[in-house]
Amino acid sequence: MEDDGGNSSSFVIGIIENRAKEVGLAAFDLRSASLHLSQYIETSSCYQNTRTLLHFYDPIVIITPPHKLASNSTRLVTELVDGFFGSVKKVVMARCCFDDTKGAILIKNLAAKEPSALGLDTYYKQYYLCLAAAAATIKWTEAEKGVVVTNHSLSVTFNGSFDHMNIDATSVQNLEIIEPFHSALLGTSNKKRSLFHMLKTTKTIGGTRLLRANLLQPLKDIETINARLDCLDELMSNEQLFFGICQVLRKFPKETDRVLCHFCFKPKKVTNEASSVDHAKRSQVLVSSVILLKTALDAFPLLSKVLKDAKSFLLSNIYKSVCENEKYDLIKRRIGEVIDEDVLHSRVPFVACTQQCFAVKAGIDGLLDISRRSFCDTSEAIHNLANKYREDFKLPNLKLTFKNRQGFHIVIPQKNIQGKLPSKFIQVVKHGSNIRCSTLELASLNARNISAAADCHTRTEVCLEGLTDTIRENVSVLTLLSEALCLLDMIVNSFAQMISTKLVGQYTRPEFTENGPMAIDSGRHPILESIHDDFIANNLFLSEAANMVIVMGPNMSGKSTYLQQVCLIVILAQIGCYVPARFSTLRVVDRMFTRMGAVDNLESNSSTFMTEMKETAFIMQNVSERSLIVMDELGRATSSADGFAMAWSCCEHLLSLKTYTIFATHMENLSQLATIYPNVKILHFHVDLKNNHIDFKFQLKEGPIHVPHYGLLLAEAAGLPSSVIESARMITSRITEKEAKRAEVHCLQYQSLHKIYHVAQRLLCLKYSTQDEDTIRQALRNLKEWCIKENV
Repeated sequence: MEDDGGNSSSFVIGIIENRAKEVGLAAFDLRSASLHLSQYIETSSCYQNTRTLLHFYDPIVIITPPHKLASNSTRLVTELVDGFFGSVKKVVMARCCFDDTKGAILIKNLAAKEPSALGLDTYYKQYYLCLAAAAATIKWTEAEKGVVVTNHSLSVTFNGSFDHMNIDATSVQNLEIIEPFHSALLGTSNKKRSLFHMLKTTKTIGGTRLLRANLLQPLKDIETINARLDCLDELMSNEQLFFGICQVLRKFPKETDRVLCHFCFKPKKVTNEASSVDHAKRSQVLVSSVILLKTALDAFPLLSKVLKDAKSFLLSNIYKSVCENEKYDLIKRRIGEVIDEDVLHSRVPFVACTQQCFAVKAGIDGLLDISRRSFCDTSEAIHNLANKYREDFKLPNLKLTFKNRQGFHIVIPQKNIQGKLPSKFIQVVKHGSNIRCSTLELASLNARNISAAADCHTRTEVCLEGLTDTIRENVSVLTLLSEALCLLDMIVNSFAQMISTKLVGQYTRPEFTENGPMAIDSGRHPILESIHDDFIANNLFLSEAANMVIVMGPNMSGKSTYLQQVCLIVILAQIGCYVPARFSTLRVVDRMFTRMGAVDNLESNSSTFMTEMKETAFIMQNVSERSLIVMDELGRATSSADGFAMAWSCCEHLLSLKTYTIFATHMENLSQLATIYPNVKILHFHVDLKNNHIDFKFQLKEGPIHVPHYGLLLAEAAGLPSSVIESARMITSRITEKEAKRAEVHCLQYQSLHKIYHVAQRLLCLKYSTQDEDTIRQALRNLKEWCIKENV
């Protein structure tokens, strides 16, 4: 397998559906040698669940069955891939390749865990679609990459997406989790960052990928979340442990997680001479992986030492399951028998090439020793030639640079060249302020040097056959080490590092309950607070007795920022990180839905209102009792009467569920919902109106708000005739008078029901309170006195 060489995606995805709109998906990660299986019924007409999964994996290849002969009901996934993922390579494989029986056999043979641990052993028929997708994905990978997957080497997970919080692709964009809408902030020189960019201080590629995966699919298991939070508690209270782990993680190569795929995939035998160059390249990658593994295992004792006295469950479990595993010593001893002890992983190209050529101890292979001498002789001749050119042409700043593919070439600063470059130099290319070139002598020596290095790599691979077999037998422990390092990198270098840069008390540990309220005291926007020093903190309280909050306020008062802030705090909490709040207690969210913005969707021929309705329909069809729904302005893209009716009706539907909803609106009439439904809470963003000028305070307060003639003030400032403005004021006053009378009637009609809900809400808060018994008893007495006084 070739090195992907960076943070780019390495997922190959196979996907298939049946007539019942059931979708099977297999995602094969070539970098970490893991296979993720999902099978689900697509509940959205626009295949939003499938789009979310594809957006999460960000594949480099998507494999589908042919759809020319398929019915309309089984070609929608293919049309989705064509429409939204047009830039991704698409492969069409025959339907016979999507064989669930072969898929089941492959999973049984290749999975590191037993199928029973995956929940697949007795459910092969039920999960036939994802197994069929897995068969096609593995078959294409082996054929395309020229490898055979090693038995019992793959980390296989089933239905992983739905074991985590589900955030649809539209919400990922709305909340700016991975990418911001706009990179620059108006009126400032600061760059706006996404939540991912804010936390991206990880040191390894695997840690960065794990961070992205966690932000897109936060955890739902309270025990796992608390294990991460306990770990952060220990790191924040034990500086020696925190800095110790930081220093040890720097000792491990950045690409440690990549080493796995080279031992999980066995290259096929080369029989064609034309492929000898590719074979030499694969040999070099294998040698590089062995050196990288040796470097990681050399740093292993340091990790054991620093984690030995850790108290938190997560760190102590890593120590017991990883650091005390004797198989690492076995692999290290076998490596020490073949690999020279002074060889280390290097990122400098020529140093890395030299390390690879001299990785195996001298005297083990005679042909390898001969190739090494040739490599050394040509390398020395090249450097001597460069010294000769410096003297002959009076170019003291002439440099030799080395690249893995081209080998050596010359770099000369343009300012050192007086007149025309001597004709001896060929292949002259300007590169910035330098000139890159070569000579015939250098090209000849370079070709011999590359050939000698290729011979070294090929002979080294022969010497490493026994060693690689030993490593492949124990590849499962390498998977464990890689996962542990990625998790430590994310928690220590991202979460703990970010918290340590804040003032004490700015970020606090969130608390979790099974069915309790969602309470955030003095919450702040995690991204914007780092840009604006005077960011205003605001609160939130949702419970079963008050499961909907309607946030009112004029434009630019802070409604959209507040909605985004709440969602980002919940995401941070459920990935196991501290949150920007004085205090927070949360109920675990299983799905997060957002409806924000008002933009036409030209690709799907949808107007702004139609886009709003499609997004709202998706929410209504997929909402659950433990969902969090955030809606910013619904119904404003159509007539005022229809828009108000739709907003009111949607609120009533959501009120009938136990889901928590935050609804931002300009429609003051929606505040009347609180007079009918006691589980609605009205909040507003405070503004001061002085001399026809609005002063935004960005402070959230209880109750509805009425900014008189806010729209008329804007219209007047825009230059509309005064007669038009006066007429509009008269019409507005009549409408407002009628609405006030209707609201008064509703308030009197439902007043007693409101008081009962107030009591229920207080009792729910006391149920989940962590206060001592005496404090709770006193609160109950106060509540009883209030009930007697109010005649409840």
